[in-house]
Amino acid sequence: MIRWAEAPVLSEADHPPEKIVVIPEGATFNQAATLLEREELIRSRWAFLLLGRSQEADRKIHPGEYALHAAMSPAEILSKFLAGRVMLHPITIPEGYTMNQIADVLAEHHITNREEFLRLTSDKSFVKTLGVDADSVEGYLYPDTYRFARSTAAKDVIRAMVDQLDRVMTQELKLRAKDINLTVHQVLTLASVIEKETGVGNERPQISAVFHNRLKKSIPLQSDPTVIYGLPNFDGNLHKKDLSHPSPYNTYRWTGLPPGPIASPGADAIRAALYPVPSAYLYFVSRNDGTHQFSATLVEHNKAVEKYQKRPPRKAPHSQTFMVPKSHELYHEEGVS
Repeated sequence: MIRWAEAPVLSEADHPPEKIVVIPEGATFNQAATLLEREELIRSRWAFLLLGRSQEADRKIHPGEYALHAAMSPAEILSKFLAGRVMLHPITIPEGYTMNQIADVLAEHHITNREEFLRLTSDKSFVKTLGVDADSVEGYLYPDTYRFARSTAAKDVIRAMVDQLDRVMTQELKLRAKDINLTVHQVLTLASVIEKETGVGNERPQISAVFHNRLKKSIPLQSDPTVIYGLPNFDGNLHKKDLSHPSPYNTYRWTGLPPGPIASPGADAIRAALYPVPSAYLYFVSRNDGTHQFSATLVEHNKAVEKYQKRPPRKAPHSQTFMVPKSHELYHEEGVS
């Protein structure tokens, strides 16, 4: 009888289908045994309870999702429970996502609680425990593919993403930041703006050059994504009046970098922020094919605008207001990226 109870329900030759069993938080060992018996993964609940008592497993099983099948012996199943070998789900966080967008992805895949995640991302005391010297972890949640169990604590998800950024920010990159007189926070801030300005990888160092040159000349960065980030309610279209919004992220009104990152930059954007292409570029305009035309002077830039933007109406044109160097006069062009 004991050998029968301790044997798998089926043999490997039967190719039993995999079943997903969820052990809820706070479930007793008896409840777990009942669930296994109901799913026909064990032959005897009582035998499984005796097995558990022999290993003092009553309060040692880990809650979560488990992938089990009927060819597993009760001892194998119990071993999984005790080790907490739960199912891990691959979750991809794209480059350029904000904390809110990351929270949406995690909630959509039932990884963690969205409200708790967002609360902790801006909890200064918790942020400090991560070694982040900022008001929030915006920009510090590294975009990558992770494997998380469902119902993972929000603090553990955040910590994993911040730890991954720390691995990406190698000693070489940190030393480079010091060489160009930037803190890690400033590097991530600039990298996040670069990330939002272009999706073309080989353009990032050129975009970076434009911003570095503007910073050196105390010319406002005039980046639309920073303005959008600072708006309390963005309807999907950037209006001329938005360029006067008093947000500290409005890089049309204020010179220098915004107070912090506006999204999570990837490794390429971070390297671009640290290694801009040597150039005299101060402007760039969209070519309407996903790439940009770069210019060193306002005259060149205006010619580029004339060539690429002032044409018959196109769908969903962009616009940008930029300041003429030294004169501090605002000049607005429709269709400028």
